[in-house]
Amino acid sequence: MPDRFPQEVVLRDGRRVLIRTFNDNDADQLYEFFQQLPVEVRRTAWDNIEDRNLIEAWSQNIDYSKVFPLIAANGHSIVADATLHRHERGPLRLVGRIKWLIDPAYRGQGLGTTMVNNLISIAREHGLRHLSCMPIAELEQDAIRTLSDLGFEQFPVPGYGTDPDGNQYDMVKLVLKL
Repeated sequence: MPDRFPQEVVLRDGRRVLIRTFNDNDADQLYEFFQQLPVEVRRTAWDNIEDRNLIEAWSQNIDYSKVFPLIAANGHSIVADATLHRHERGPLRLVGRIKWLIDPAYRGQGLGTTMVNNLISIAREHGLRHLSCMPIAELEQDAIRTLSDLGFEQFPVPGYGTDPDGNQYDMVKLVLKL
């Protein structure tokens, strides 16, 4: 898998970014990327991306067979992070889950679509049958639109998510049959 990367991508506005696999030297840059994201994005991320120790643990325990992490960089700065999560056993062993975060200055330029398409290809190569993602309906309409345009089917789930303050959010489970 990692042999198809790095991959240079030209965005709609002409900027160039390099998509590559996350490695053990990327913890500082990934942490910096997460910290510059808007507060509402950090607060509702699936993981506590404000915890530097967590990011360092990711870089020290990379297992591409369980989590395949991609980053997009503009020079030395990370501008996007996308991951494909897989289970080794059980009824969901052929289902992958994807997550991604993109710098707001890089949204709407085709970067998310490119990164998700890479994860779809990797999932197919590894025999997965489905991919899923579960964004917050009110906050992540761009992600829902991107995945829908790529063929993911939508399943709204009212009141499914809860932010750190206890506020509930509608979420949308998106599923792609591979």
